[in-house]
Amino acid sequence: MVADLLGPAEIRALAARLGVAPTKRLGQNFVHDPNTVRRIVTAAALDSDDVVVEVGPGLGSLTLGLLPAARHVHAVEIDPVLAGALAETAGHPANLTVHHADALRITAADLHPAPTALVANLPYNVAVPVVLHLLAELPTLRHGLVMVQKEVADRLVAGPGSKVYGVPSVKLAWYAGARNAGRVPPSVFWPVPNVDSGLVAFTKREQPAAPRERVFAVVDAAFAQRRKTLRAALAGWAGGPDRAAAVLEAAGVDPGARGESLTVDEFVAIALAAPVPSRAAE
Repeated sequence: MVADLLGPAEIRALAARLGVAPTKRLGQNFVHDPNTVRRIVTAAALDSDDVVVEVGPGLGSLTLGLLPAARHVHAVEIDPVLAGALAETAGHPANLTVHHADALRITAADLHPAPTALVANLPYNVAVPVVLHLLAELPTLRHGLVMVQKEVADRLVAGPGSKVYGVPSVKLAWYAGARNAGRVPPSVFWPVPNVDSGLVAFTKREQPAAPRERVFAVVDAAFAQRRKTLRAALAGWAGGPDRAAAVLEAAGVDPGARGESLTVDEFVAIALAAPVPSRAAE
C-alpha cells in the first residue's frame, strides 16, 4: 500500500526525523504541495505499463504520486540518507526500486525493468546534463516530464530564431520533440527558491541518421561563438573559414547564417557534408 502524499507539515517532520537539511550543493528543493504532485503526474500522461525513472526523489513527494500511476518506479538518489529512507516512506511497495547513485553515471544495465518514462523534479544545477545523459543512455525511454528552473525550461523548448535557443535546445531536439507544460511557483517548494520552475514534456522521436558525436560537435562549435556567422564560428571545427563555407554550401546552409537560426536537421546536414577524418590523419 502506497502512503498518502506529503504536505508541508509531513515534509518538515520527515526531514527533522532524518536530520536532513536541504543543500544548495545538491540543488535540493523539496516539493511539499500535493496538488503540484498530482499536476505533474497527470501531465506526465503515464499509462499503467510505464516504467518510470525518477531522479532526485528527495523525501519522496513525487515518488508517492508516481507509484500508483506506473508499473514500476526507479528512484535514483545521490544522497545516502534520503536514498536509505525512501522505501520506508513509501511503505515498501513492490514496484519501487531505490538506487543510491549519481544519475549522471546511470546506464541501461542498472535499471530492470527497462524504463519507458523520465519523470522528475530535477536539481537545478544538473538538469540539462541529466536529461541529455539519460536520453543517450536509456534507449527504451519513450517520453517524459521534468520540472526545472523556468529559464532552463524555456531554453529546452526553444525553437530556431529564439533568443534563448542554444545548445540544450538543439541537443534535446535531436532526441525528442519538447513542449512547455506549464509554470510552477516557488511557493510549492521547501526551501523556497528565488525563481519560478517550469514543466517540460517530451516525446522521443526517431534519431537522425548521423553519428551523434559529429552532429553535437557542430552544434557546440556553432554556439561557442553564437554572434559570429557559421563561416567564422565553424572555422576551427572545419579547418578554416573557407573549408567551413564549402561544407555549409554542400549542406545547403547559408555560410552567413548564425547557429541560432538552424534546425537540428540542418546541423545534421552540416555534419554529414563534412569530410570524415581518416584514421591515418587522426
